[in-house]
Amino acid sequence: MKFIMSIFICHTFLISIAQKPAGFNGLDMNMGNLSRLSNAKTRSISPENITGDPGKGGMTPSKTGSAQIYTQDLGDGWKTNPFVNIEPGQTYTMAEISGMGAIQHIWMTLTGEWRTLILRIYWDDEKEPSVETPAGDFFGMGWGAYAPLNSAAVAVNPGNAFNCYWSMPFRKKCRMTLQNLNKEEIILFYQVDYTLTDVPDDAGYFHAQFRRKKKTTGGVYTLIDSISGKGQYVGTYLAWGTSNHNWWGEGEIKFYMDGDNKYPTIIGTGTEDYFCGSYNFEVNYRYKTFTANYSGFHELSKPEGLYNSQSHYGMYRWHILDPIRFEKNLRVTIQDLGWEKNYRYSIRESDISSVVFWYQAEPHHSFPRLPSVSDLTN
Repeated sequence: MKFIMSIFICHTFLISIAQKPAGFNGLDMNMGNLSRLSNAKTRSISPENITGDPGKGGMTPSKTGSAQIYTQDLGDGWKTNPFVNIEPGQTYTMAEISGMGAIQHIWMTLTGEWRTLILRIYWDDEKEPSVETPAGDFFGMGWGAYAPLNSAAVAVNPGNAFNCYWSMPFRKKCRMTLQNLNKEEIILFYQVDYTLTDVPDDAGYFHAQFRRKKKTTGGVYTLIDSISGKGQYVGTYLAWGTSNHNWWGEGEIKFYMDGDNKYPTIIGTGTEDYFCGSYNFEVNYRYKTFTANYSGFHELSKPEGLYNSQSHYGMYRWHILDPIRFEKNLRVTIQDLGWEKNYRYSIRESDISSVVFWYQAEPHHSFPRLPSVSDLTN
């Protein structure tokens, strides 16, 4: 009897251990888990604390800081180094983090031409970046001018304030850089908020890749064709410049996955449909912009003056609640298709730029070479 009781007590103890919830690692934050305590360490890197180390913020002497002309009457500790200057051609290291953790928020505001400021992020011991894109396009501002954007993953607020909330886990280190391809010095204010904590074994690495085709050929634009491995596609940003004044957005997006050849597994029904709009984004025969948690048609520039002679549009689609999962490989294209006046489909030759966002296990394929400065901006 004592033996049976001992077995019962041991069994009950093991069940209680198995049912005890695992410790919270401080990742995947939401309103439902905001009250949970964890052992995660919150850190932040900015020009006022370039290492993110505890107790090292605001230590730049007022006589040597970037804002010395403004703080000369106040002394140390009074906003002495809130920004950095990046010379033409210079690559500035915004953040270099060692350990295991995840970036949880990036904020920045920039001067200069946003297409010629190249953001790169390297995970762990990578020699090639997993993120390589002009800063403006990364934050959904491909046409170089402020357009309000308020979504779950990216927010662009008045004053050209760029915010990113994509979760970006790493296991050994993270390095983030910004290259200035402008012909003039630029000013960068920024903050990288991250946590040092345990990262789950099944967490993929964040990737973002830019492409541009100034004049499409054959009616098909390739967003990406070099993803291999296991992962999930989580976002699309398109900057679309039209070649005439007729409707341009009939093209279907296609996701060729895991061995698809001629025909894709996932296909849309039209460009505005994929970006969660419909019927030409039109209200009362006019385009209507919108910006929402997971999709938006937020950039709109109609012809005006002498040189701004073509229409420009910008739109985003975040697959946050509906990621497109792949096991082996992924290729994504969209048709450059519009209407003619006789209401027949017509293949176009549009100017299309894109940034695609995905998570995957490393290693990843090398990215295509970025366009030249001229091809980035003209």
